[in-house]
Amino acid sequence: MNKPDIVLVGGGGHCRSCIDVIEQQERYRIAGIVDLPNKAGETVLGYPVIGSDDDLPRLARKHQLFLITLGQIKSPARRMALFERLKGLGVSLPVIISPHAYVSRHASVGEGTIVMHGALINAGAQVGCNCIINTFCLLEHDVAIGDHCHISTASIVNGGTAVAQGTFVGSNTVTREGIEIGAGCIVGGGITVLHSVPPGTIYTGKK
Repeated sequence: MNKPDIVLVGGGGHCRSCIDVIEQQERYRIAGIVDLPNKAGETVLGYPVIGSDDDLPRLARKHQLFLITLGQIKSPARRMALFERLKGLGVSLPVIISPHAYVSRHASVGEGTIVMHGALINAGAQVGCNCIINTFCLLEHDVAIGDHCHISTASIVNGGTAVAQGTFVGSNTVTREGIEIGAGCIVGGGITVLHSVPPGTIYTGKK
């Protein structure tokens, strides 16, 4: 059976992790990678760089499926802009779920989101569009994750917690159940978050 082509946008370290998930999933054929202009002719794990951002309109005429594989540590702005641009070009951004992850059939995951190896999304959880649900993180029951969020490796978002749009939650962070983390926050790694966090906060757990 022929697999549909998918184009990856962003060729750094996160892209390599995404490639591994897509290869393990065995549902798509990676047609190539969009990266910086000076990367033309290079490869990422054997897949060619086939263009830069300027080539997206041309590539969108040839390919229907894209995934944003640019990472997100501080600001979500670049991933958000790429998402809007790709939607404007009329392409589709599928949900990518590692076969080594678990997503409850009672949970929902928005378009363009990738769920990495070992992640667990429990019943009643809702994950928005264009998110990174990274390796071995846990989203417990009834969690709400907004669009364009990155929930980092081995982090635990406990039941009923709401994480608003464009927020980054660092590795090994644990949230108390039922709190709210506002839009555009950066939550550092290895932190226990016991109280709600206002929008736009850089939260380190220190007073």
